[in-house]
Amino acid sequence: MPRLIVIKGVDEGKQFELTGAVFAVGRDAASGLRLHDTEVSRRHAEFRLMDGGYHVLDVGSANGTFVNNQPVKDALLRSGDHVQIGQTILVFSAGKPASQGPSDLADRISMITRQDIDFSSAIVKTIAETEGHRILSRPEQAQGTAWLKTALANLGVMYETIQATSYILDVDQLLERIMELIFRSIGADRGCIMLRTPDTTNYEPKAIRFREKVDHQEKIPVSRTIMDYVLKEKQGVLTADAGSDQRFNTGQSIVRFGIHEVICVPMKGRHETVGVLYMDTHSTARDLIQRSMPSRFSEDHLTLAMAIGHQAALAVEETRYHQAMLQAERLAAIGQTIAALSHHIKNILQGLRSGREILKMGLTEKNDQLLQQGWKIVEKNQGRMEHLVMDMLSYSKEREPAFEETDLNQIVKEVVELMKGRAKDGNASLEMRLEVTLPPVPAESEAIHRALLNIVTNAIDAVEERNPGQVIVSTNVEADGAWARISVTDNGTGIPLNKVAEIFKPFVSTKGAKGTGLGLAVSRKVLREHGGDILVQSQPGKGTRMILRLPMKGPPGYDPGTTLNDAPPSRPKL
Repeated sequence: MPRLIVIKGVDEGKQFELTGAVFAVGRDAASGLRLHDTEVSRRHAEFRLMDGGYHVLDVGSANGTFVNNQPVKDALLRSGDHVQIGQTILVFSAGKPASQGPSDLADRISMITRQDIDFSSAIVKTIAETEGHRILSRPEQAQGTAWLKTALANLGVMYETIQATSYILDVDQLLERIMELIFRSIGADRGCIMLRTPDTTNYEPKAIRFREKVDHQEKIPVSRTIMDYVLKEKQGVLTADAGSDQRFNTGQSIVRFGIHEVICVPMKGRHETVGVLYMDTHSTARDLIQRSMPSRFSEDHLTLAMAIGHQAALAVEETRYHQAMLQAERLAAIGQTIAALSHHIKNILQGLRSGREILKMGLTEKNDQLLQQGWKIVEKNQGRMEHLVMDMLSYSKEREPAFEETDLNQIVKEVVELMKGRAKDGNASLEMRLEVTLPPVPAESEAIHRALLNIVTNAIDAVEERNPGQVIVSTNVEADGAWARISVTDNGTGIPLNKVAEIFKPFVSTKGAKGTGLGLAVSRKVLREHGGDILVQSQPGKGTRMILRLPMKGPPGYDPGTTLNDAPPSRPKL
């Protein structure tokens, strides 16, 4: 059955099945798909079944209809298409047309019921979900031949190796765990993992291990001859008698340090060899003379070591790649921040320089008018610097609000009083429409004051080119009583639909040199810390409404009788 799923907007989560040939969409109660989005027209669009598929048709809406971010009048929909109507986004799912054959794999499966066949007598063995892990971790308890037990042991080591690489994120801890698993299946006396340091040809040990009854204080003599051969040939090596092997007998250390058997494998990842896995057995001088040392390494051990080395290399590569990506993102963010801050600070410094020059002229000429004009410019730019610093601190710092019973109407009055002069300078009116019965809201008053101040400042700037400009700040409680609202409405130029999501990104400003690009980002952060948010309703050419939404109910454990802000700081003056 074709359907529409709301993934963003006031009606998020709702689903509507397209059951007829024509399906109307809008705010009107008679619409088959009624949306409560204030930017949706009463009769906004229609979904019509034509030529075997559903089309979306815009029927003269005020804000238009978009499919995959493109404005449309009539568009054929395919599964997965995103339809945007106002601030609401719906995903279209075509379902399976009745005229077509099976399109779902489930339609090609026939489930056999108990009436069709009695299979209980055919079950030979059942195994619980955790039983497989038990067998792999304790293969000696499994029934079967010695070959099967050995195979299960090797498989168990590989299974635990893969598990380790999936959840151990620290490379050193991971390699220690891998050495532990290797020694469980391979009877080595000593072993180590050598990793190549990034951007060099040097190898350094990252994990070492000794078999029990071996002196753990001694150094592990790693044969550089064997290691160089493995890295050059990119092959794993198993030596049954390292001292007599013609390829390695030039390495005096092999005989001097009593190296009898060696397994050395390259740790080859997807793109490069990141290190080597090295293990050996130790022999005494008497063992060498009498040649009485039994062989403890086999070809199966070499194969197992190669497989483990490959898994370990993949994990090391993945960790290094992840760290490199984080570092690159961190550097890119730092670069973007520095560039943006430098731009804003440069503008402020230019303003201070201009004010300083006018002040100097006023002092030289003893002109009070020039002195007042220069001081006004200096004071204004000093305020801009203060706002920039405060916004940076607010945005970069994670914090829990200090909740108290807050009168939102009083905050609105204070902000409007502060901004009246600025609105007047911009030839704009600034009005209040308050709900007098608005109850106190659990919030940090200073934080909400700052967030609202940013929003009102933006609104006044947005109506500069309007004659007359108008900004209205209103309060109310939503119909369900769960949310309080502060709405800031202006008749400015509005925000294009495709730019709404960007305005809350840090250092994105539509005001050029006037803005820091942090005000809206900080304001949304403040509201979200309170469990609320900022909603945007905007029509290009008509204006914008910013809605600061706050929950009426405080966080768990909040006691309305207590005041967490014992001594709130004084509010800024403009």
